[in-house]
Parts: sequence; structure tokens; C-alpha cells
Amino acid sequence: MIIMAYFDFAANPPVDQRVLDTYYKTTQEFYANPNSFHALGLASKHKLDEASAHIAKLMGCDKDDIIYTSGATEANNLAIKGVCERYRNRGKHILISSLEHNSITASVTALTKQGFEVELIPLDRDGRVDIDELQDLLREDTILVSIVAVDSELAIRQDIESLAHYVKEHSQAFMHVDASQAIGKCHIDFSECDLITLTPHKFYGINGTGALIKRSNVSLIAQIDGGRSTTIYRSGTPVVANVVAFDKALTLALNEEDERTQKITAYHDDLLSFIKSYKHIHINTTKYSLPHIINFSITDITNARFADSLEKHQVYVSAKTSCCPANMPSKLVFALTHNKALALNSVRVSISHLNSADDIAVFKQAFDLAYKETFHE
Repeated sequence: MIIMAYFDFAANPPVDQRVLDTYYKTTQEFYANPNSFHALGLASKHKLDEASAHIAKLMGCDKDDIIYTSGATEANNLAIKGVCERYRNRGKHILISSLEHNSITASVTALTKQGFEVELIPLDRDGRVDIDELQDLLREDTILVSIVAVDSELAIRQDIESLAHYVKEHSQAFMHVDASQAIGKCHIDFSECDLITLTPHKFYGINGTGALIKRSNVSLIAQIDGGRSTTIYRSGTPVVANVVAFDKALTLALNEEDERTQKITAYHDDLLSFIKSYKHIHINTTKYSLPHIINFSITDITNARFADSLEKHQVYVSAKTSCCPANMPSKLVFALTHNKALALNSVRVSISHLNSADDIAVFKQAFDLAYKETFHE
């Protein structure tokens, strides 16, 4: 019997059954429009507010700070464009890291057409944003600093607390953090961050849902206009079941974080030791990478060829992040190695608490077969 082993959880994990059950139950019981003023609509509104209040408590913000979106891409667009368009009178200088998701880089690129200036904050040798470089780049007209908490390629955990504190202490800039890959994987204090992007599908929740947490000191220019919602910053009928399922996924992710991470770390250490034992392998993950991802490059062949070979043996990994064009080198791997070949041929193995010892065994067997088929060793 062929056993399938999935190792692309950073792109999309399955929805937790408990979240699905919560979602289904809510769709059956609270289907009325929460903007309606009859009894069923008011019941839906109460359920929506209850879930939002709990999400706010978990994230250390006010309920009214939460703007629900269709996902992290929309939340990032709203954060970047909404802030910069609202406060353009303060300045037109934006700082981002070279780790950012395409929704960040595309948003700031669009703003350059409106006269905004964008600069990249260099990384140190371990892939972390260099705070000394940040200090040098911050200006009086810097309006926004956007830094991902944990990137999706190497899972490098940035020192968000120190970076946000410095921005708050030494500039008028707003601090935005894309926390999509961080929730449920590591603890981060977001108290000095002005805007935070979340999406539950990265922590075993429902796809098509996201949120931007916007502190009360920040105003935005809305990017979607229309009817009533939970906020003036994003129109559209609130989907009660999505928000309740969001709350359930977030609660589970935070409550079970330590237990999940312990299991993942054991699998990570085992696989990393195994992968490192082969020639033609360059490990890209650093000492600051979370155990959820092992990123390595294959020398002498393409990553797609090796990933395809693994897939023939029913092991599924990623030759690129899902938002990256197939022929583009990894920005992060190139920033760390300065080697285009390594950046073009990186492979990401993303691990979950849902993996089993059998999955690890299947991976090792498939890796060994794929390696020998590829290099004829």
C-alpha cells in the first residue's frame, strides 16, 4: 500500500475538524444577516460580537480594532495602502524587509506610482532584520515600517518586540507586522505594533478569512466601498460563521502551541539530521528558524525535478512558496547565500503536529530513492 505524506503545511494545512464542526454549527444556527434588526439578526450580531471580543482578548486588542477581510493579502493591502494614503501629508517614505510576502511588495510598488519612496532594510547573516540598519534608514518622513513576524520560506522569527519598540521610540512611523505564519508557532508581544495581519487558514482554520488588527491611534483610507459592516474601513456583510470559526482556530492554536511545537521539534531534528547527511545538499534555515520549516537547496539539479521525484513516491513538498513564480529565485535564500543557483533550487519541507512517525519514515524512504534516482548514487 502506498502511503501519502504531506509536508507543505506552510502553504495550506487541513482545517481542524473542531473548527469545521464549529463553522457548520454556526451556519445552521446563526444564518441571519447580523445587520438585520429582527430577533434572528440580533442573535447573529450577538454571536459575532461574542467571537470578536474573544479574538480581541487573545490578541490583546479592542474588539473594535479588528477589521475582517478575505485573507492576509487583502489585510496587507489595506494596512499598506490604507495607512500611506491616509497619512501622506506626514511623509512618503516606507521601509520593508526583503522577507515580505508578495502582497506587501506589490502594495508598496503600487504606491511608488503615487510618489512614495520604498527602501529595503538589510538582513544580518542569520536572516533577521538588522536593527542597526533600521536605525540608519529611519527618517523624519518615514510613514510606515512593515516587517513580517515569521517568513514563509525559512520560518525565521524576527525580533518584532525590539524592532517595534525602536520604531515607536525614534520615529512617527506606524509599525505593521504580517503575523500570518507566526500564530500558534511562537509567542510574540505585539503591544507596540500598530497594525497586525492574521489569517486563520495558516493555523488550521477556514480559507477565505483574514483580519487586520488596527490600533485606535491609526486611521485608514478604505480600499473596499459598499454597505454596512463591522467597521467603516471595510464594507461587506460580516460572515458570522467565518468569525466564530476564526475564534475557534485561534483559541486552539494558542492553547495547544506548546504541545504542537514539542512534537514538531522532534520531527524537525530527526529530518534535519537525515537531510544533512547527504551530499549535494545545502541547508538554508538558520538558528533563528522555527522548527516548522526545513529549507534546503539541491546542487547540480533543479528543485522542481527533485520535488517531482519525491511526488512520484507520494511525498509532497514545495519547490517554491505558493505565491512565488516558478522561475524566480528565492529572495531570502539569495539574501543569505548570495548564490543564485542555491536561491533558484531551494526546497521547503514544512512540518505539522498532524504528521506522524510513519510520515517521517515515508519521507526518508522517498528522499533516499529520489536522491539516488537523481544523482545515480
